[in-house]
Amino acid sequence: MKRILITLALPLAVALMAFNQTGCQPAGEPAANNATPVVKETPPDTAAITTELLRIENDWPRVLKEHDVAAVRKVEADDYVGVVPDGSISTKEQDIKDMEAGNLSAEAWEVADLKVQVLDNDAAVVSGRSIITNGKYKMPDGKSMPISGQYRFVDTFARRMGEWKLVASAAVKMMNPVPAATPSPKASPAVAAATPAMKASPAAARPSPSPKKEPPPPAPKTTP
Repeated sequence: MKRILITLALPLAVALMAFNQTGCQPAGEPAANNATPVVKETPPDTAAITTELLRIENDWPRVLKEHDVAAVRKVEADDYVGVVPDGSISTKEQDIKDMEAGNLSAEAWEVADLKVQVLDNDAAVVSGRSIITNGKYKMPDGKSMPISGQYRFVDTFARRMGEWKLVASAAVKMMNPVPAATPSPKASPAVAAATPAMKASPAAARPSPSPKKEPPPPAPKTTP
């Protein structure tokens, strides 16, 4: 009899221990201690990110013109990978070498159609168009290759240690470039100064006098 009571008491004790550990947790739901905490990510400050990346992109023409090596070291990530228009790969080390040697030159280098797409707090993509006038690239053999034209590019940025870094880039030459805006032609100042504005003649300003009416000829006399 005692053995039977002990046998019945053991399952009851186990059940009580399990109940004490889980408390009043409803059936079918995991214990509170095993629940994964939900972390809500702060929405990205799209305006601030856009402003900073546009500043970086708009500064590239100056960087290239002045061969600002320090700016390249700061903006490009150490593991940066770029795909240039001929399909080859460029790295941060190669970009620094080109900048130091002055291998890139152009009469004018502009950026246009910039668009920033913010992915999250630490990632964003910038697309745009580069317009290069009389551009040249000096190759390792000393020959210069023309690079003038318009290019579409996509730059990928990542925020690392609080700073935005360019981690990847790709550019392709446009087969149908966007025509440049043609300003409205203006009259030459010299021509305008040499040719005075014509004024109406005083005579022409006066109304023309009405034509005088001639008196009618006298009526012919009849013979009495």
